[in-house]
Amino acid sequence: MYDLIIRNVNIATMVEGRAPYGAVLGGVIATLDGRLAYVGPADGFTGGDAREEIDADGHWALPGFTDCHTHIVYGGNRAREFEERLNGVSYEEIAKRGGGILSTVTATRDASEDELAASAAKRLARLKMEGVTTVEVKSGYGLTLDDELKMLRAARKAGEMADMDIHTTFLGAHALPPEYKGNPDGYIDLVCNEMIPAVAHEKLADCVDAFCEGIAFSPEQTTRVFEAAIKHGLRVKLHADQLSDLSGAALSAKFGGMSADHLEHTNEAGAKAMAEAGTVAVLLPGAFYVLKDTKKPPIDLFRKHGVTIALATDANPGSSPVLSLQLMLHMGCTFFGLTPEEALRAITIGGARALRLGDDRGTLEAGKRADILLFDITEPAELAYYVGGAFPVRIFTAGCD
Repeated sequence: MYDLIIRNVNIATMVEGRAPYGAVLGGVIATLDGRLAYVGPADGFTGGDAREEIDADGHWALPGFTDCHTHIVYGGNRAREFEERLNGVSYEEIAKRGGGILSTVTATRDASEDELAASAAKRLARLKMEGVTTVEVKSGYGLTLDDELKMLRAARKAGEMADMDIHTTFLGAHALPPEYKGNPDGYIDLVCNEMIPAVAHEKLADCVDAFCEGIAFSPEQTTRVFEAAIKHGLRVKLHADQLSDLSGAALSAKFGGMSADHLEHTNEAGAKAMAEAGTVAVLLPGAFYVLKDTKKPPIDLFRKHGVTIALATDANPGSSPVLSLQLMLHMGCTFFGLTPEEALRAITIGGARALRLGDDRGTLEAGKRADILLFDITEPAELAYYVGGAFPVRIFTAGCD
């Protein structure tokens, strides 16, 4: 007996090499034990009983969405600073009095684990309403061992509270804490020698990230972080080439990086290295928009070399206070020139591959996790067409809603 059968459903399987969107019109989906047991045309389904059966009335089914780059755990917010900047106060003035990222660090350190989890769970609930079923969450606002571990524990607790699948990333090399002002190498020593071993020992993160940029950490310092991560059995990813070309994309690929993210200044050598390593290009149009950037990621190079593209919210209190992955669909098309199909692939199979989950989710195929979204739309492109998309009428996570 099946757990669920959905009949009379148009299916955007997102499987590559088939019809646009991998579409199956008037098809059937069946689930068993949280997995997809059948996805395909109605005349290929042999039938059977189910605990629940749905007539989808021609609605479209898509895979659950993956938001593969967020900083959704943090204390406080920076709405007041946003208002001040609009009233003419410079970012430098705000930073001098402890604003900017340091204000978030202070608020995050002051918050308890339960407080961080509760606030993050509310943000996750916003993402879930739009069909996000898998979320990556980074640390990086604690910048001490105890506070980074607190953030990672809070991320997992928030996932339980919001009933979402959370994958955690240790981002200790995010910014230089005030205690190490003028001593970035000393802080990298702390990250490599104390933080990463503790994170690995407590199994609190799936991988390690760093911010490789002139205002953050150098390629040499990032290399040390990656070497420490791999030594302790953790995979890597990288904030790369956002503000300048430091060959961050190629550096991530050199270490078998799961992804390289931002990438506005990535060169062709970086794109080729990513393609060869299977490193996913995670594009973050929310930060591009908020920071009023004009340099766009090299989409044509990624297409040319066959680099998998993902889109994510980059949800954070400073450069991307975004809680709508579907809005990123629209921005990915209007700002970066993705097609609606490319954008939808970027938050389904692309997002899953960025977390090395492509064998388990991201497409609607038999054997994969039964994360299914039902939308009352006439065609999948509507989700990118609308500014902010459309809410699913039903969401099934591992076959349950």
